[in-house]
Amino acid sequence: MIPIQDGVVKRYPAIITWAVITVNAIVFLFQISLSPAALEKFLSVFALIPARYFGHLAALAPPQGIFDYLPFVSNMFLHGSWMHLILNMWTLWIFGPAVEDRIGPARFLSFYLLCGIAASFAHALLNSNSVVPILGASGAIAGVIGCYVRLFPFARLVIMIPIFIFPFFVEIYAIFFALFWFMTQIIPGIFSLMLPSTTGGIGWWAHIGGFIAGWVITPFIKRRERTYRRFYADEGRYGFFPNGYRSRGGKPWA
Repeated sequence: MIPIQDGVVKRYPAIITWAVITVNAIVFLFQISLSPAALEKFLSVFALIPARYFGHLAALAPPQGIFDYLPFVSNMFLHGSWMHLILNMWTLWIFGPAVEDRIGPARFLSFYLLCGIAASFAHALLNSNSVVPILGASGAIAGVIGCYVRLFPFARLVIMIPIFIFPFFVEIYAIFFALFWFMTQIIPGIFSLMLPSTTGGIGWWAHIGGFIAGWVITPFIKRRERTYRRFYADEGRYGFFPNGYRSRGGKPWA
């Protein structure tokens, strides 16, 4: 399922979301400009290799300073391919603006980084002997999804379901999308623990850790409703209230 559009009303421009997407794109353009040898060296420094911190490599060369832990942050700005970048940035484009609008740009940036760090630790702890570099923004974006569904569980999402070559569009509640998405992470995540740590692939536990971090942190960072100006019933697209409900049967904010 690919999210296409959400119906949550936004008051402010999503400056940080746009900035994060821009930075990720610039970094990826820099990556693909490197020679294979230079790219391998670049990733060995800035991508996250779990064994350096929790596995056998840590015993040989333990981290010495705070700079050695930079990959827990820097890896979330790296991507392995155009498709990897586009899918992550598209997902952030869909879910990021509503979350940034509700918690504010400064808090959103801190929240995004914190979820990314939590995702990095989750992956590294559960793949402690892996020497395969992990990279990508999907763990931090999973935290944004967790926050979105915590704030707007019954917001409507337009979802595209590709069946063979035909796209089908449906509208579902955010909570149902999140539950389906989470199950598609937790099931292969459990199976991944049975595989050798030297194999690569998707960082399932980074996604799971980021999502849980976003869900848990949300109540502590969201802005109070009284800090907003009044929203009007016709302000949202398709008759949605600011909390994601439809105007018919929904309850707007005071």
